[in-house]
Amino acid sequence: MSNILEVNDLRVSFRQDGQVFPAVKGVSFSIAKGETVALVGESGSGKSVTALSTVSLLGDSAIVEGSVTYNNEEMVGASDTLLRKVRGNDISFIFQEPMTSLNPLHTLERQLIESLELHQGLTGDAARARVLELLVKVGIRDPETRLGAYPHQLSGGQRQRVMIAMALANGPELLIADEPTTALDVTIQAQILELLADLKQAEDMSLLFITHDLGIVRKIADRVCVMQNGEIVETGPTAEIFSNPRHPYTQMLLSAESTGSPDPVKPDAEEIARTDNLKIWFPIQRGFLKRTVGYVKAVNDASIAVRAGETVGIVGESGSGKTTLALAIMRLIQSEGGITYRGQNVRDWSTRELRRLRSEMQIVFQDPYGSLSPRMTCEQIIAEGLGVHGAPKGRSHREMVTEVMIEVGLDPMTMHRYPHEFSGGQRQRIAIARAMVLRPKLVVLDEPTSALDMTVQVQIVNLLRDLQKKYDLAYLFISHDLKVVRAMSHKVIVMRTGDVVEYGSAADIFDNPQSEYTKTLMAAAFDLAS
Repeated sequence: MSNILEVNDLRVSFRQDGQVFPAVKGVSFSIAKGETVALVGESGSGKSVTALSTVSLLGDSAIVEGSVTYNNEEMVGASDTLLRKVRGNDISFIFQEPMTSLNPLHTLERQLIESLELHQGLTGDAARARVLELLVKVGIRDPETRLGAYPHQLSGGQRQRVMIAMALANGPELLIADEPTTALDVTIQAQILELLADLKQAEDMSLLFITHDLGIVRKIADRVCVMQNGEIVETGPTAEIFSNPRHPYTQMLLSAESTGSPDPVKPDAEEIARTDNLKIWFPIQRGFLKRTVGYVKAVNDASIAVRAGETVGIVGESGSGKTTLALAIMRLIQSEGGITYRGQNVRDWSTRELRRLRSEMQIVFQDPYGSLSPRMTCEQIIAEGLGVHGAPKGRSHREMVTEVMIEVGLDPMTMHRYPHEFSGGQRQRIAIARAMVLRPKLVVLDEPTSALDMTVQVQIVNLLRDLQKKYDLAYLFISHDLKVVRAMSHKVIVMRTGDVVEYGSAADIFDNPQSEYTKTLMAAAFDLAS
């Protein structure tokens, strides 16, 4: 079997402030035609830098040495003409964060057709037909109605599927997938992995798969290269790496998994929030007069409750209404039905009336980089809420920031740094500190671990458990990672297209699911993990 890609002694460094920092240190591996190779390792190990080096996608500050050959043609130092021919045509990329990869000013149709025009010369009806075919392949429902949509009008999972469709548009010989399923729910993960496997077999396509999720690696890869600090520390067939890991770092990665369960809720715990028959419908408006022609039924008839010290996990596919439900409980979007907070009916409270409760309701988002201002220091980010709601009498903002940074495992000496100077796990700790500094009663955790390495996920889950125990916090925990949900939650809500299809104790939902949809979710999640 001939090698389609060969990487030999690849070394990559970056110039910054007159200094040179090494990122990749003498990496060598190959990918045969039709083979899937997985690059695994924690954030900062050099996986993505290695992948971007294959077609010279690194910036001007990068110093690239060594050799990368694609079909015996050297890519390091290659001409712009050769690189333009190879990029997006012979070698395609699927990136992790679709919102930063898609153009917010162009419709999906325009962005998908652009690549077809450039590399295949397809225009008009032929290009449109190919776009619809691609969207169907990656699981976009009713693709005709989505062609005129903009990226912000799709869920995170739907945006990632569009990115995958763009990468597959020209039938690449080598597909480089950089954490392509991180933002997707488990059933879509399974579909995408099955799709990639089918395409690989049907089109004899090769695949370089970059991920921190070892469950996916076991399912899709032929060979594994484990990276740490810019070096490949172990490589071999997938079955061998999983059954007999030799390097301590590989052993640590394989053992990292969120396990256990949260402490029991006190019998007399206060009910923090409740919804009764909550409904959130968004009008669909058409025409010059913006007439309402229908509704997007985001949430239908949801009745839930969460108590102090309790975690209610909310699971379901992208677009099922998980985040919408949580935002409505926090009164951040309009809804119909009952919303009670600590015994008070806040359904019709004004913005002014709600203001005094805002310090008790906080949220931690999925993307710790996107939710932190790049122009503010760590101290300014964490203290922002204190500037709005004030600090307790006799306490300074810096004193409280220092205290909460220690609490979440950050060094207070780093409070002057900016978000880009922290790792992904550290950025998520900053986001948690920003929420916790106000000592809230209710915290919405919206996919807080999905963008993190497995080892960091375990650390964040343990941190959240400790904070809940210390402050008797009520959590609404939104996630597509059912292993993490099981480790965090007392109760679980399963949602599908706006409906609550199952609601009960975590033990009952995981051990004895009643609905077919829940059974499908569980099978997808734990088949990926097995």
